[in-house]
Amino acid sequence: MDAAKKHILIVDDDPNTLKTLRYYLQDTYKVTVISSGKVAMEFLLKYKPDLVLLDYLMPEYNGAVVLKEMQSREETKDIPVYFLTGQTDEQTIRECLELCPAGYLVKPVAKKALLAKMQEALDL
Repeated sequence: MDAAKKHILIVDDDPNTLKTLRYYLQDTYKVTVISSGKVAMEFLLKYKPDLVLLDYLMPEYNGAVVLKEMQSREETKDIPVYFLTGQTDEQTIRECLELCPAGYLVKPVAKKALLAKMQEALDL
């Protein structure tokens, strides 16, 4: 693995989404996929990816809980987080944005759009 590759953590409870997003990103980035918010927090306390793609709606430990916990911890508060969600209603979008993520992507996301967003986010 190229040591210069940026590391992206993808957290989503849908295995198909994880598989697709990994496929889209794996040639350009080091990618870790996790299917639970709770496991993602455990991972984040040990490793520091350059960016997190985080599903907003997950059972138990949803994206909002993970982001709030990340923001409250010194070791994770500076990691940019992009919410992923299939929800397009105004209330969900507002709830996501009120948590001040680095960005917001609606699923399904096209490969070209995802790569452009990740490049833009990691260049900041």
